[in-house]
Amino acid sequence: MGLFGRKNETATTSATATAPAPVNPELAALTGEYTIDPSHTSIGFVARHAMVTNVKGSFTDLSGTLRLDGTDPSRSTASIDVKMDSIDTGSADRDGHLKSSDFFKTDEFPEMTFRSTKAEALGGDDYRVTGDLTILGTTKPLAIDLEFNGSATDPFGNERVGFEGKAEILRSEWGLTWNAALETGGVLVSDKIKLNFDISAIKSGS
Repeated sequence: MGLFGRKNETATTSATATAPAPVNPELAALTGEYTIDPSHTSIGFVARHAMVTNVKGSFTDLSGTLRLDGTDPSRSTASIDVKMDSIDTGSADRDGHLKSSDFFKTDEFPEMTFRSTKAEALGGDDYRVTGDLTILGTTKPLAIDLEFNGSATDPFGNERVGFEGKAEILRSEWGLTWNAALETGGVLVSDKIKLNFDISAIKSGS
């Protein structure tokens, strides 16, 4: 998961290309395996409701791992598993509907997963991770734009890294097609869903 560090620039002239810039030791030190901390991580979503307002929700039960490579961000990877029964929109009735056969069919498809296939540095602290998102047994590519928020050692001696990111999907591409027409025109639930990520991960062995 090429999600951290700053892009080093090298100077070139028309006559001679310089050698690659040396690796930043601080970034190289972040290389390693990380476990996502679910108590400090959130995966949220926003859907347009009745064409006029937004409904926000999140998943509260998730797990995952990151492999960060500070010397070559493109070799980084991410794996995330989300328990669909943990959906929380602040309304028990709405949550029940989302778990039902109209939407996520959580009895049949209890998990949503993401497995990265590509990571790239965009410059500065910005990165893009592309991978396979599986919902309802359907797998489609998803690109997530992420910003590296930094690293720190917490009071318990854990080495942490943090990222925040966003993505958009069309839910119909994963078979989430339930809707209801409005008398005034339009539909009850938007096809476009905005995803928001706030991730904290702990380095293994720290």
